[in-house]
Amino acid sequence: MFHLMPYRELPEDFAERYRSVWVDIPSELFDAQRAHVFYNDTLDELEFAAEMGFDGVCVNEHHSNAYGFMPSPNIMAAALARRTKDVALIVLGNSIALYNPPIRVAEEFAMLDCISGGRLIAGFPVGSSSDTNFAYGMNPATLRDRYYEAEELITKAWANKDVFSFDGKYTQLRYVNIWPRPLQDPRPPIWVPGGGSIETWGWCVEKDYLYAYLSYAGFKRGKVVMDGFWNTAEKMGSAKNPYQAGFLQLVAVADSEQEAADKFGPHGEYFYNKMLHVYPGFADAPGYRTLKTVEAGLLQQTTQFGERPPAMTWKDLLEQGNIVAGTPKQVTERLEAVIKDLHIGHLMVLNQFGSIPHDLAMANIRKTATEVLPNLRHIWEGQYEDRWWPKGLANAQAPRRNLAGAASR
Repeated sequence: MFHLMPYRELPEDFAERYRSVWVDIPSELFDAQRAHVFYNDTLDELEFAAEMGFDGVCVNEHHSNAYGFMPSPNIMAAALARRTKDVALIVLGNSIALYNPPIRVAEEFAMLDCISGGRLIAGFPVGSSSDTNFAYGMNPATLRDRYYEAEELITKAWANKDVFSFDGKYTQLRYVNIWPRPLQDPRPPIWVPGGGSIETWGWCVEKDYLYAYLSYAGFKRGKVVMDGFWNTAEKMGSAKNPYQAGFLQLVAVADSEQEAADKFGPHGEYFYNKMLHVYPGFADAPGYRTLKTVEAGLLQQTTQFGERPPAMTWKDLLEQGNIVAGTPKQVTERLEAVIKDLHIGHLMVLNQFGSIPHDLAMANIRKTATEVLPNLRHIWEGQYEDRWWPKGLANAQAPRRNLAGAASR
């Protein structure tokens, strides 16, 4: 269960009045009292997904926007660590090139792993151009170099039990000695959220990291990207293990197609027409995309921000594969085809998207978890080993809830 933590109440004429949902969205649109409700609704929805049988709950990092205003996913994951059990906490992730020094990520992820009893999955995104180059002012020409150096430092800090020094181009530390250390030894599984950059494919194969394709262009365009990843893996001599790949899909489940359209249609249109309303100048700073990716002509498949129709209807979103919606049977059949066609072992489901209100999100989570997901678990069962999933402690400590009574005694 993936959650963006969107702002649910942008004005009806947002796309006409404002140039971008990201970077320079006016603060006058933000209501802190409503945000209080949205944050707590989001945590309730993620906790409910865990109770209903989802294998993991996903949070992520974005900045200066209403599309997903969760600038610190680690805070959300810390809350979830105490209120869930037996589910993976998937932080997708920390934009590691933005941390100075990046050792902060190693420490906070280690804390989350220890608190949760070894349930953390560590996400290492490069970060969108809107977040990294514009909201945080990172030079796009150095972003990837900073990213690779940060990854090296973090993984060394987790693996090396002795104090060591690190003399990088961007970070120099005389003493690297993190306390705490991750419970999972030598480290939590690492997932790399990607937008389709060619270099990320080979990087994940080389490092044996999971490639998680996060796009809202839908499974039809996603096929191009995932084929590229698997072709790269084959060329590099890596086994085509579906558990090394993840894919994000918006999902709406109802008792009929008409009910799905009536209940979810306005919220799907809100998501695509308002929450992805990004000024093109913020989508790809010069130097952010590598030359190989540009030369490959993949930008239309690999970015959700670019040329698109003035307004997308619910019918458009279903036909293009942006959203999978319908009865439990219809959604199950479609998702099974997506899983097999894209050859993915980890499906990330967005049951709350756009302006979906809390009660409808909870109903969607329940129907997806109880009437769809059980019918998909068999697909790769017994065929491959999933090396990208946390094992966790068998006897993890549960929260002691009766603290008031204990204190009085």
